[in-house]
Amino acid sequence: MDITVVGRNAEISSRLRDYVEDKAVKVEQFDPRVQRVEVEVTHERNPRQADTAERVEITVVSKGPVIRAEASSSDRFAAFDIAMGKLTERLRRARDRKKDHHRRHAVAALNEGLQAAPVPDEPVVPETGDAPIEDSPSAPTEPGVAVEAQLGDSPVIVRQKLHEARPMTVDEALYQMELVGHPFYLFIEKSSKQPCAVYHRHGWTYGVIRLDAQVL
Repeated sequence: MDITVVGRNAEISSRLRDYVEDKAVKVEQFDPRVQRVEVEVTHERNPRQADTAERVEITVVSKGPVIRAEASSSDRFAAFDIAMGKLTERLRRARDRKKDHHRRHAVAALNEGLQAAPVPDEPVVPETGDAPIEDSPSAPTEPGVAVEAQLGDSPVIVRQKLHEARPMTVDEALYQMELVGHPFYLFIEKSSKQPCAVYHRHGWTYGVIRLDAQVL
């Protein structure tokens, strides 16, 4: 398992790197198939945001779904610990779901007098280093590589990233959204082939936005 620690507007000390690597190895306890753990530390220079100036994002890439967690604090060690706690809970949830998935297949096979079929691995969304900022906001062509570009003469920076996707159900999309810790998730709906987005509303309610893609 590879562990990488990178900084955005932040220098990574050897003490922090050793601390991260010591804690991150525990990821294998929840997912033996993990390939790499990526930790990104970002420092916010705005003094008004001193309480959340240090943001840590942890991404786990394995042969299963990509799992991500992030947290902010005034101290980057504390931010990492908070993010690691969130990540551990999501890894545990993914492991339990996998066990339940195997159990349901086994029960169905026994009822039908058939041998349970193996559960296919979910695709890995490649995560690589960011590409340098471009002069124009052209769409990225390489999956997992972020492309940043300035919007015209304005100070606005647009960050784009291309992800590989497979059709999935709304239930699967909600599960993926919970794993990455985002308030929304884009996907292709399996039955209708429509581009969709699931999102948090309030409490335990969710919404689904569907696009009717029409060729002009």
